[in-house]
Amino acid sequence: MADPAQRLHVLPDDELAALDAHWRAANYLSAGQIYLLDNPLLTRPLRPEDVKPRLLGHWGTSPGLNLVHTHLNRVVKARNLEALCVWGPGHGGPAVLANSWLDGSYSEVYPDVPRDAHGMARLFRQFSFPGGVPSHVAPETPGSVHEGGELGYSLAHAYGAALDNPSLLVTCVVGDGEAETGPLAASWHSHAFLDPVHDGAVLPVLHLNGYKIANPALLARLPAGRLDALLRGYGHAPLYVSGDDPRQVHREMAAAMDTAVETIAAIQRTAREAAAAGGTPEGERPPWPMIVLRTPKGWTGPADVDGKPVEGTWRAHQVPLSGVREDAGRLRQLEEWLRSYRPDELFDAEGRPVPAVLACVPEGGRRLGATPHANGGLLLRSLPLPPLERHAVAVDKPGAARHEPTAVLGGFLEEVMAATADRRDFRVVGPDETASNRLQALYGATDKAWQIATLPTDEHLGPHGRVMEVLSEHLCQGWLEGYLLTGRHGLFSCYEAFVHIVDSMVNQHIKWLKVSRGLPWRRPVASLNYLLTSHVWRQDHNGFSHQDPGFVDHVLNKSPEVVRVYLPPDANTLLAVTDHVLRSRDHVNVVVAGKQPCYDWLDLDAARAHCARGAGIWEWAGTEDGSRDPDVVLACAGDVPTHEVLAAAGLLRQHLPDVAVRVVNVVDMTRLMPYEEHPHGMPDHAYDALFTRDKPVIFAYHGYPWLVHRLAYRRAGHSNLHVRGYKESGSTTTPFDMVVRNDLDRYRLVMDVVDRVPGLAVRAAAVRQAMADVRTRHHAWVREHGVDLPEVAEWRWTG
Repeated sequence: MADPAQRLHVLPDDELAALDAHWRAANYLSAGQIYLLDNPLLTRPLRPEDVKPRLLGHWGTSPGLNLVHTHLNRVVKARNLEALCVWGPGHGGPAVLANSWLDGSYSEVYPDVPRDAHGMARLFRQFSFPGGVPSHVAPETPGSVHEGGELGYSLAHAYGAALDNPSLLVTCVVGDGEAETGPLAASWHSHAFLDPVHDGAVLPVLHLNGYKIANPALLARLPAGRLDALLRGYGHAPLYVSGDDPRQVHREMAAAMDTAVETIAAIQRTAREAAAAGGTPEGERPPWPMIVLRTPKGWTGPADVDGKPVEGTWRAHQVPLSGVREDAGRLRQLEEWLRSYRPDELFDAEGRPVPAVLACVPEGGRRLGATPHANGGLLLRSLPLPPLERHAVAVDKPGAARHEPTAVLGGFLEEVMAATADRRDFRVVGPDETASNRLQALYGATDKAWQIATLPTDEHLGPHGRVMEVLSEHLCQGWLEGYLLTGRHGLFSCYEAFVHIVDSMVNQHIKWLKVSRGLPWRRPVASLNYLLTSHVWRQDHNGFSHQDPGFVDHVLNKSPEVVRVYLPPDANTLLAVTDHVLRSRDHVNVVVAGKQPCYDWLDLDAARAHCARGAGIWEWAGTEDGSRDPDVVLACAGDVPTHEVLAAAGLLRQHLPDVAVRVVNVVDMTRLMPYEEHPHGMPDHAYDALFTRDKPVIFAYHGYPWLVHRLAYRRAGHSNLHVRGYKESGSTTTPFDMVVRNDLDRYRLVMDVVDRVPGLAVRAAAVRQAMADVRTRHHAWVREHGVDLPEVAEWRWTG
């Protein structure tokens, strides 16, 4: 089903021969990595000891990836393109490593793996070998921004890389197994957010080799007409390449690549000329091209083994020939397979690729293994962040006024967005929630990105917008990851409960950053910053389904050198934390903050100092006078827990004035960890000075209470630590009823003080009973009136 335009491109025979030589060399190197420990050029007959004792790797996808790499080299060199490729098929490492070694970029990064026989032997030995490199495309692989072990995210990463990169062509190979995942299926819609004026282009290559690890691939089995209708319905113009005859496939692939690149250039040229003239192109924009490549799985590998077909079947997925060391017949078959690529024609006596092999390879930074876009820290510029004083709220005394923290932050982000209008290296993504999360001030500086039809009732949609909303957390995460890894900055705003949708994606990004931090040639990139709002304690109106603060727990399980979690209690601390995380590098920062009005506790200077400490005593809130140790520590982390702790502190002032109370607020959750376990952790002496070694600590925490116990379990005072938090008791109810249901309310906290401070249980029994009575009265009141008790709704700090 080749497009007629493809036939206009004719590949000369000499160029075809050079492309085939490069492809054969890449195939040879890919197979060699899976099998060989020694004898890389087959200068003598293969022996069992030349073969690895454990055969690990994935052959099935490698020939197709090598074909794409070869032909992408050709168009990049011929047209002097800036290009990046995202390799989606799982564990396609042998192919991408082979090609980066061929183009010389691997040896530049790793001088101990030179482009000769010695280097080839090291390349082979290290693959999937202890102390070596992974079997998938990992951070160690030059030219990569995408780890192919977990499937579904390649196309979203590719579009993220293309955003605000107007000269960049991002080719993305989508495996037919990956094409079955939900995130990938949603990613086909990404072109609706791609601006042909300011962004680059994405060229998807759907590689249909027919099988996954053990089953047929769905799209590969669709009738041709249905597949074509599906892809056109997604908004793409597919170009088809198929077959198992290398000469034919090379010719078709070259023609498809030429057609696709020329179509992309025409779309961009039309849009950019219209924009330069002050308008937009007339009529509907042509669909972006894509390539559908259909070749056999394990192409050019063993046709059959022990009478069972291998090439073109699921048996080629991983290691098509096993037991090679033990079976002389299979050893001979492996040698025949490797020699079928005619390595003596491809490499000289010293193991260097011959000129014909490298004829299609670009030079310098145009090489796919050397593109700076795959090492984004090389391109990264610091954000022009405005002074916080322009956005901070005035705080004459704690608790005198209230603001919506995220609305205050919205003004700050608007200024950042405006300051980056020309350089275009900052984006905010989120699933249809920017205004809901009170960040609508951003629309004063930019629209929401949108490239398809609009209606008169639409607001803030525009073709050049840099706020990106789509009701897919997977796409938001994938776009932002691709954007950050190619050298830009961003923020992901999301409802707290639903950020869990990207749990697995953030796992992979954290692992990527952990490994990258150990690679001196990988330059630091901007951190992945989450703003989680519409949080558990103020989802009283939406109910139980929207109440889950557990993303923090998930992230804090991960690499401590990468992860950070912040719970600013008011507007100014949110500003200070955001300023910090937007300046940080190579981290995943989770910031949890409310969007509802809350009291302002700290002025800007105090907020900065408090955030720099990460945790500290609020002397103005407690009643200790310095003449003796506190009787109890009331600790808090999060805006609503802080509110309840301060209300509890006020009740204790009123009912138990002789009890010395210390109030500690925690902004940075990792401060609770020992410094040996996390870079932000406190040494024991600092923790003990803050929380004491032997006094009861009542800790009101935003999320699941057991997390605090886990972080602080090694501390001397852990046996005195009592944590209140969310206990999976949610519903559609009032805001205060949410905290009462989970025993986080001020009255329960006072009861905890009475229960845990020695000597209070008897002499303060009446106070405890009074607190319990208010909780009982609250229960009846909210069910009768539908609102919180007046003394709760009208409470304010008077300390």
